[in-house]
Amino acid sequence: MTMLKRIGRLFTIKTRFEAWLVTYAIAVGAVERGHHYLQMYPGWSGWLLAVACTGVVFIAGAKLLDSVRPPAPDVPVGPYAAPVRRRSVTGRNRPRRLPIRRDSGPRTSRRTD
Repeated sequence: MTMLKRIGRLFTIKTRFEAWLVTYAIAVGAVERGHHYLQMYPGWSGWLLAVACTGVVFIAGAKLLDSVRPPAPDVPVGPYAAPVRRRSVTGRNRPRRLPIRRDSGPRTSRRTD
């Protein structure tokens, strides 16, 4: 089983350079097929098939290049500082209502004169 994995790694696209090479190979094949379509189907139908063949190269190339793109960094990089995450005022417990101060007396006093 390990030998099959080793052989399978040869056919894996790992870098952007390899993706460009595969895209080039797809483009050469698509142009050749489009040329045959122009010979087999003269007129607008041959041109339509030839354009469809070459248009697929753009889609396949974009997919290949996106698949080997390095992942975005978790921490934003740039001249700006990362936003500071502030602690919640209420904490992790259930939030409580703050007492309403109606006068300038101490908070513990509940006298109403």
